[in-house]
Amino acid sequence: MATPAAAKKQQELQLQYTNYKNTLQQLAQKIGDVEQEAEEHKLVLETLAPVPEDRKCFRLINGILVERTVADVIPALKTNAEGLKSVLEGLVKEYKKKQEEMDKWKTKNNVQVVNQ
Repeated sequence: MATPAAAKKQQELQLQYTNYKNTLQQLAQKIGDVEQEAEEHKLVLETLAPVPEDRKCFRLINGILVERTVADVIPALKTNAEGLKSVLEGLVKEYKKKQEEMDKWKTKNNVQVVNQ
């Protein structure tokens, strides 16, 4: 039977492992959300590309639908799309860093994952 100290150490390791997994899962969710939003921006830009610049279009800004022209909307969409791209790159780097940190932690503590 395991000693109380060993049982406590095992609980701490399980808690740390769960924290790592939850953090990675949250990052993956954020990455998916940003990818979806970036794809929507790309789709809208592709749709507006052949449209005359003086044509009116509508844009949702902070929950308010505003009327603009295509010429007004396209630069803002491009800026937003570029911002989303940089955010996505940052999230992917953070995910990889956290994954490497978890792998090092698993090696250091000799943790082996048992699938349930």
